[in-house]
Amino acid sequence: MKSLHKNKTWDLVKLPKGKKTIRCKWVFKKKEGTLEAEEPRYKARLVAKGYNQIPGVDFTDVFSPVVKHSSIRALLGIVAMHDLELEQLDVKTAFLHGELVEDIYMQQLESFTVLEKEDYVCLLKKSLYGLKQSPRQWYKRFDSFMTSHDFKRSSFDSCVYFKKNSDGSFVYLLLYVDDMLIAAKDKGEIRKVKAQLSEEFEMKDLGPAKKILGMEILRDRKTSKLYLSQKGLSSALSLQPDDEIEYMSHVPYSSTVGSLMYSMVCSRPDLSYVVSAVSRYMANPSKEHWKAVQWILRYLRGTIDVCLQFGRAEDGTIGYVDDDFAGDLDRRRSLTGYVFTIGGCAISWKATLQTTVALSTTEAEYMAITEACKEAI
Repeated sequence: MKSLHKNKTWDLVKLPKGKKTIRCKWVFKKKEGTLEAEEPRYKARLVAKGYNQIPGVDFTDVFSPVVKHSSIRALLGIVAMHDLELEQLDVKTAFLHGELVEDIYMQQLESFTVLEKEDYVCLLKKSLYGLKQSPRQWYKRFDSFMTSHDFKRSSFDSCVYFKKNSDGSFVYLLLYVDDMLIAAKDKGEIRKVKAQLSEEFEMKDLGPAKKILGMEILRDRKTSKLYLSQKGLSSALSLQPDDEIEYMSHVPYSSTVGSLMYSMVCSRPDLSYVVSAVSRYMANPSKEHWKAVQWILRYLRGTIDVCLQFGRAEDGTIGYVDDDFAGDLDRRRSLTGYVFTIGGCAISWKATLQTTVALSTTEAEYMAITEACKEAI
């Protein structure tokens, strides 16, 4: 409530004739600490019931970009190669910073109705969690702030910002909703950016980067090595003991494959091909398909410690691409596979069926290399 009042999120007004209100509710969450010894935090969040919003009346555009996983890995590669400082920030109540352009009326909050104004409603001035346009309005506000402070936005990833210093070095900032990674050669440069951000937004300084999107960042400055790991996720995906196999058989196929897919997208290029294969049968999986998923889970259990390792090799960016002609027995489509590395560590990868049937190995190769060239750019 302090955050909401401090941010001047709404004005109390009489509801105009012909206007409808949307409802709201409190959502309570226990957020585990990023470190083992860190105490969990108990959070209360006010959420607007945005499913009542009417398109064209209560909102128009809703799309908001987030940083690509390959951009995060590319930055980690640059950090390891050039021994940059890497720190993390979190925006407190990020969505409350977005400015609203539409008139949206919301009922007063449960347990916080203002005395003698019980029939008044909240005219929202700032966005709230749950509103359709909240992510977009927050991104627009943040983007406007960054560009006004001499940062350039990447034309290839709308959530990558960079600024060139007078000595030729760069400051990089990556944004994923309310999580930020900042990298620079000098800690003073990072402090300067943090100070600018703190003047505009309420920030939480998380210090050296330890975790992003469920991925652990481990760093050994002495050996110039940086590791990206998903130990926590991998162990959560492991199969249960034999007496629970019956229980496991009732796990929905699609949600299990979805979990594997997230692991693959983040830090496990070795899963690309198999996840591509099992995800083709989401609509109607058979027992054999479920067995294949179980094999992947067993493989994960035995390779929990496998992670991406970034170092100081001066290889730059290198890409590899290949295809498997007519490898899909159901529809005879070919498979495109590529991987790009920085300093010898994979930062971008894909194994996916081509969208059309190739009539020759040459055509399949052209389609594969076209996809890889787009990613290289």
